[in-house]
Amino acid sequence: MYSIQKIQIFLLHFAGGSCYSFDFLKNYIQNSFEYHALELPGRGKRNLERHLHKKTDAIDDYVSQIKRLRNTNQPYIIYGHSMGATLGLSVAKKMEEQLDPPHILIVSGNPGPGASYNDKVRHSLGDSEFKEELRSLGGVPEEILEDEDLYNYFSPIMRADFEILEKNKLSEVGLVINTPIFAVMGDQEETAKDIQNWELYTSGKFDYQVLPGNHFFIHSQVKTLAKIISECAAYSAVCT
Repeated sequence: MYSIQKIQIFLLHFAGGSCYSFDFLKNYIQNSFEYHALELPGRGKRNLERHLHKKTDAIDDYVSQIKRLRNTNQPYIIYGHSMGATLGLSVAKKMEEQLDPPHILIVSGNPGPGASYNDKVRHSLGDSEFKEELRSLGGVPEEILEDEDLYNYFSPIMRADFEILEKNKLSEVGLVINTPIFAVMGDQEETAKDIQNWELYTSGKFDYQVLPGNHFFIHSQVKTLAKIISECAAYSAVCT
């Protein structure tokens, strides 16, 4: 009798996130997947490490983590939300170049590189403006913004992540992966209308779904999100 190996899933967090950012999803998928929530330095379990400020460094860091955790006998998928979606595209490309491509890239809360972006530079804003930006994005508890100690801890993480995203914003334009892409967004996101932009970035199968909710629809649509991840994994495993 053959044992069925679980598909590995590597989750890439949003700006300001950590390896704990997908805890809300973990209980819904951990029995079906070998679960790995990754994180960039300067937060969570990597709190004592220095923040990264360059996109290339963040991509290389994620690739290094995945390679360290990979069992090459198992298929794997990458799922990234918001910032994690942007970085996930380049991470998938690098893994393809190393002849160990993911079976599918799932992206959420992000219309893809080059679509409906603004030129606002948030990482260098003064504190009062920066707090208003964080409020407008949602996902940041008000107690963090109102508590000086919590804000002073959290602010450098957010600023570093925004700097990664805001410098060389269009560096991914023209990048095409062979890995299939499935995109998900909330219908209240202003850029949800551009979700099909992701199709430009894969030569493989592309599909998408728009769910009720704002940028952090992932918290209110967790069961649906878990179902999408499971169905994407099952489809990619059959088709490869």
